[in-house]
Amino acid sequence: MYVMRPWRPVGLLLLPLALFAQNPTLTEIVLRADPEAQVRPLETLPLQVLAYGKVDGGADRVRMELGGAQWTAPEGGGWLSKPFRFQGAENENFYQPPDKGFASKIFREATSRFLLQDTALYTAPEKEGTYRIQASLEGKTATLDVVVSSKAPSRKPAEIRSFSAEQPSQDPYRSLVEHWSPFLAQETWFEPKADYLARFDLDGDWSGENNWENAPVGSSQAYVYYAVMETDTHWFLIYNFFHPRDYSDKCIAGSCHENDNEGLILTVRKTGAPFGRLEAMETLAHNNVYSYVDDAPIHNGEHNVDGAIDYVYGSHPAAFIESGGHGVYGGSGSHSRYSVRDDAFSAGPGVSYIYKGVAERPKHANDRMVGYELLPIWDQWWLRAQEGSGRQDRTFDAYYRYVPAGGRPLTRYQEIAGSFWGRTESENKAKPFWGWHDNRTRKKGVLATGQWGLDPAYAVSRDLRFEEPVSTQYIFNPYLGIGAPSAAPTAPVVGGAILTGVAGSQQ
Repeated sequence: MYVMRPWRPVGLLLLPLALFAQNPTLTEIVLRADPEAQVRPLETLPLQVLAYGKVDGGADRVRMELGGAQWTAPEGGGWLSKPFRFQGAENENFYQPPDKGFASKIFREATSRFLLQDTALYTAPEKEGTYRIQASLEGKTATLDVVVSSKAPSRKPAEIRSFSAEQPSQDPYRSLVEHWSPFLAQETWFEPKADYLARFDLDGDWSGENNWENAPVGSSQAYVYYAVMETDTHWFLIYNFFHPRDYSDKCIAGSCHENDNEGLILTVRKTGAPFGRLEAMETLAHNNVYSYVDDAPIHNGEHNVDGAIDYVYGSHPAAFIESGGHGVYGGSGSHSRYSVRDDAFSAGPGVSYIYKGVAERPKHANDRMVGYELLPIWDQWWLRAQEGSGRQDRTFDAYYRYVPAGGRPLTRYQEIAGSFWGRTESENKAKPFWGWHDNRTRKKGVLATGQWGLDPAYAVSRDLRFEEPVSTQYIFNPYLGIGAPSAAPTAPVVGGAILTGVAGSQQ
């Protein structure tokens, strides 16, 4: 049986109990579908809990603003997302108690806008049939029979773009990037298409100001963008995860925005073996960096060590990507809502991705082992931003001057693009890796805006303390105009051949 536990908001507004004096007493709940309880296999359907109560000395049945239900789907009967505020139009008013003053009004507005989460997204199973969904709230229970049928009307928009296979890569670092390519546990929420890995031109053009609008019809083929830098002691592998929307059920004060791009950086020590040894994985979540290490002797620096690296299928470090805001964390770290061991998401459904050299589409919001393709950031983004049509096509914006800390090397451009072009919800919030920053190290003047990504050797040497040497002199860093790539590692791991185990240490 699939059970979705109540999602508890953090930091609730605390007000005197007197404000609740005339709130109604819950008498029943009703579970309804929007718009009807029919859905095609593997498609989605919003389900809402309606709460009703009786007012002492007043009305016998009023609509209450009450969330926190626990949802249950039968075994094999589909999946339920973590809850969210109903996104459609309400057809009845909520009960409003007599005004108890300003504080009471503020509480009601906060409850309505920020705390009420009364809806879950149901993803239907592949097998047709009738499935009973149950919701429980404060001792009251409601059920709804959902019909899963191929004859139900489809609510899934047809995609307007499909990308053909990429040409074979000539990048000498490609086999290294493939070998260490991360396993990604991507949580999904009430807009699964906005949570799927995507490419920037998912709608077939290079404009960033229509990606929010075109997300439902853009390609859901999975891509991950990458870059590589090299010093005498290490390779630094940067992976970027692009999404067309950063979304929420309560978009306020710039919290949601068009386009989203967060990611991680792997620090791989050269050992004489073809692919070296992965020592550290640093992830980015909302302008905060989190550090995870293998069993090498690495200690706290400007950042604490947040946990150990989990591996899937031998050499693929696991990362968790949250739904909505798409912050990236270690696979089983304290911020993760995914268990590598159990291959399970704890708060709702999700899609897992692995590198296959093929850009596959998720079949549904709880799919597993969807293959992704790799795209080079240099060709796809950097040249377009710095030498190409980044402004003209409205791909990039917010150009800025890169001024690194520590007297480190500059880029050869006076200004570099600080963000992807986006206007919906809030302006220019999504950034390529050379526009990323870490709040802690930037505030302390340790690393400047863009330096964590543009100068990863220096950044990781400040974030963490290594007992073995870490060279900060680049052999190759094209983003800083340094050098040429060295010889490629041999014996690459390609395609589906990597899928030979479940979890374990690196190879």
